[in-house]
Amino acid sequence: MNSTSMQSKKAECCSTSSENNSDIEKSESRSAGGKVSHEDVNQLTLNIQGASCASCVTKIETALNQVAGVETAEMNFAQRMVTVNGNVLPENVIRAVENAGYNATIAQDGNDDAALKEKEEADWAYYKKLMRDMALALALGVPLMIYGLVTGEMNVNTDMERVAWLVVGVLTFGVMLFSGRHFYVGAWNSFKNHSANMDTLIALGTGTAWLYSMVVVFFPQLVPEMARHVYFEATAMIIGLINLGLALEIKARGKTSEAIKRLIGLQAKTARVIRDGKEIDIPIENVLRGDLIRVRPGEKISVDGIVKEGKSSIDESMLTGEPMPIEKQSGDGVVAGTINKSGSIIFLAERVGKDTALAQIINMVKRAQNSKPPIGRLADSISAYFVPVVMILAVTSALVWLNFGPSPQLAFAIVSATTVLIIACPCALGLATPMSVMVGVGKAAEAGVLIRNGEALQSASKITTMVLDKTGTITEGAPKVTDIVLTANYSENEILSLAASIESGSEHPLAMAIVESANDRDIDVHSVTDFLSISGKGVEARLKDKQLLFGNEKLMKERGIVLHHYVDKAQRLASDAKTPMYFAVDGQLAAIIAVADPIKADSVEAIERLQKSGIRVVMLTGDNRMTAKAVARKAGISDFIAEVMPEDKANKVLEFQQQGEIVGMTGDGINDAPALAHANVGFAIGTGTDVAIESADVTLMRGSLHGLADAIAVSKATLRNIKQNLFGAFIYNVAGIPFAAGVFYPVLGMLLSPVIAGAAMAFSSLTVVTNANRLRLFKAEEH
Repeated sequence: MNSTSMQSKKAECCSTSSENNSDIEKSESRSAGGKVSHEDVNQLTLNIQGASCASCVTKIETALNQVAGVETAEMNFAQRMVTVNGNVLPENVIRAVENAGYNATIAQDGNDDAALKEKEEADWAYYKKLMRDMALALALGVPLMIYGLVTGEMNVNTDMERVAWLVVGVLTFGVMLFSGRHFYVGAWNSFKNHSANMDTLIALGTGTAWLYSMVVVFFPQLVPEMARHVYFEATAMIIGLINLGLALEIKARGKTSEAIKRLIGLQAKTARVIRDGKEIDIPIENVLRGDLIRVRPGEKISVDGIVKEGKSSIDESMLTGEPMPIEKQSGDGVVAGTINKSGSIIFLAERVGKDTALAQIINMVKRAQNSKPPIGRLADSISAYFVPVVMILAVTSALVWLNFGPSPQLAFAIVSATTVLIIACPCALGLATPMSVMVGVGKAAEAGVLIRNGEALQSASKITTMVLDKTGTITEGAPKVTDIVLTANYSENEILSLAASIESGSEHPLAMAIVESANDRDIDVHSVTDFLSISGKGVEARLKDKQLLFGNEKLMKERGIVLHHYVDKAQRLASDAKTPMYFAVDGQLAAIIAVADPIKADSVEAIERLQKSGIRVVMLTGDNRMTAKAVARKAGISDFIAEVMPEDKANKVLEFQQQGEIVGMTGDGINDAPALAHANVGFAIGTGTDVAIESADVTLMRGSLHGLADAIAVSKATLRNIKQNLFGAFIYNVAGIPFAAGVFYPVLGMLLSPVIAGAAMAFSSLTVVTNANRLRLFKAEEH
């Protein structure tokens, strides 16, 4: 991964056409498929306080989407964070959240390490508070529950019992005030804003149980003797158990951020800068663009830059997943966060602070973890209606027991309504998707795969056709001149001199191969005039009194160049996976120059992995058909499309989509940008330091197609995990509600206790978090 490869731009024609630049820019801003540029809008991240369940998510997102200037707003319930895209003032979005009944603050873009520590400290403080609240509630609830189990009596029949239970009622009110305060405050805020959430259900359930019990204590004559049962233990136990569940959820949730922690941990804390001839160690945030930095063996590269002195091998595995160290020398690029293994080097700082590749990667992973796949938006939509429906079911259940139930009807009605309210809290629904996305995106980042958003994460799991660009994707992208077939009275050196002169201004890999071949032979390269790039065909120019034309067979025929039997020779070269190019001087064919681009060592194995997973692999190239056929054969690809001009690649992607295929497109994110933008999922081969990181849905930090197979494997595993979570959450609620309502009472002869419902509700969230964390054990290469 040197500086040349990091910056290389390619197209499958003989040279890069300047006319294509406008198409690329348009495609990167907005394609026909409707993708929006990642730089089109400003972005704000909000920390949310007061959101208690999935139903809050839809309410907050709806409130923000109604603010003028907001284009999209997505909330990650697990992180309690909202990402807002659009041209909007921070105070306007904060006001919208507050008007919806919640609190919000702007997440500061400060030091990542400090911000992470601050969040961890805040989570730890909240965890300790919840554990303290849990202990207080259970200190009262557990003895009461044991008393009820041992004696079997929690009734109010005598004055002594009334006094005793009054004391317990006051203590229970203390538990509600101190341990359960956040539930009641949240419920009241929701009520003021004409909505309902998890806090509403808990407050109604525990509040109803406490109020009924206090009515029994103060006015026992109003209640039938058989119904004079108090439920103080249920109120205390439910508050204690739900606080315990929230605390355990926070603790388990911290594990999902380990990928971000590791990425932030890669950042160096200091750099040894050479200023005024002296080497001084300074904090990383004080490094300036243009500083010379010395890195000794074993030290981390502090910022992105270009090696000026020395040689070394750099371990880049933490960023790219590539296990072998990369040799670096003068002119090669180095990336922040990588480790200098051997020699001492001095490099020039080019990107510092938030501009380094590592900082961009951290930012991208954060944003992706906060994004939401379509399946998550579906769950949020359902949750928005879930709480009101549960409240209706609770009232219906109570009415049925009051009118048709056995004695004591009132007690049964209170128990069933309370249990329905408690067991149906949709916490697990809200956590099901974001927890899996956070772990999945982090897992992909560890493998050198950067997934931009939740939609790409979900879509990648459904890909049926993968379109692969050839040069630099399947092949090394660093071709070499292999053959020069002379057809006129010129020597090889003369031909190379002329060909290198006309291609010296191009960065296309084939052109660079010719220039490098001329340099290797110490052949002079001259300046040309009247240069013209002919998109998808070649180039022409004038060198002194000579008119030069260099390109493919189409170009030669259009200009009337007679090729004779040399077409057969070109085809033989092409059949051996070489790219033949015709070179004409003053209207006469002068030579055929063949360039070969070797297939990457692991491309065949990676393509086989994709095919075994049921994905149709298609190679798309601007190269001639014979060369394309030879490369496809060697790579194990049966479907290929050759001689495709850059602007037509997107049309080929659209053709596949019109056939009903879910299309992934893999290229370098620059000249392939139109096709990447039109694909269902665009995969960029690159290092994440250039435009590739902005033009594709997924960026593969290493050049290997195994990263592509890994990305799809992680995507499938993550979506499978989301579905498991959603299934578990829905089944829990769907099965729990009728059980809590007493539908099975005629068969079982008993009602579900509100305490059991509280425990089940609390631990359902923990189950979702635990299942999401299983993804951390997933190994893509084994699948």
